[in-house]
Amino acid sequence: MTFKEKIQAGKFLITSELGPDKGIQTQGLLDDAELIRNKVDALNVTDLQSSVMRLGSLAVSIMLKQKGFEPIYQLTCRDRNRLALQSDLLSAAAFGIENVLIVTGDHPTLGDHPQAKLVFDLDSVQLLQVAGKLATGHDMNGNKLTGAPPRFCLGAVVNPGSDPLEPQIMKMDKKVSAGAEFFQTQAVFDLKTFENFISKIKYIKIPVIAGIVLLKSAEMANYMNKNVPGISVPDNLIKEMNNSKDKTATSVQIAAGLIKELKPLCRGIHIMSIGWGKIVPQVLQASGL
Repeated sequence: MTFKEKIQAGKFLITSELGPDKGIQTQGLLDDAELIRNKVDALNVTDLQSSVMRLGSLAVSIMLKQKGFEPIYQLTCRDRNRLALQSDLLSAAAFGIENVLIVTGDHPTLGDHPQAKLVFDLDSVQLLQVAGKLATGHDMNGNKLTGAPPRFCLGAVVNPGSDPLEPQIMKMDKKVSAGAEFFQTQAVFDLKTFENFISKIKYIKIPVIAGIVLLKSAEMANYMNKNVPGISVPDNLIKEMNNSKDKTATSVQIAAGLIKELKPLCRGIHIMSIGWGKIVPQVLQASGL
């Protein structure tokens, strides 16, 4: 079954994330993918994550597709105008890549090229609409495409910890109307916050896949609390990481505990390893996924 077919069948979805390197080396990334072959339903490929210049998500998505994996090609609005965005969507479809996660993109000041110029010709809602129009055989200006139209399974992101939450839900509604077929969330660490979010979006019938970030240290948790809007790592988890003598084991334990709590509330789990791809199998096993 394809990822889209699993969505339509109501399956509980498991996805993980791969971040391309800053260079053309891909063996380590592909090795990490092999560790979870047949253990996850799809693999996200990040698009210049944190605004750091890296190997492109499309190139890595193509490699994964050719090796029999099901990639989710992440496409950000930050760096491309409408010509390039439409062209990249067609390029992905030409290689049989149907799953696309449409994201706005982090601001360049967070990355290693803070002087980079922003594009943002289209926002995430508009790009979802454009992808949907391409799937009808036309570009966003109504010009007809040659040959068979591309097929997509379109995803979007949401931040359940955003305060206030209402603008996020309004944006979710717009993304659903624009053609989103699944949502992946930002990192979730607080169960009550997520429960509150889910209680307010019960009317939205497409899958919400809860995001799990693997904590590497107490310093990482404190950094996210200070610098990442909508993410709140509770003090008890920070203390647990701070006192740990085996950070990897503790990270696996925390992630597995969160997954077990979140599983009854959502339609899937998305694991963001942030360079710790080799321990994702441990998280899957410890959490019962």
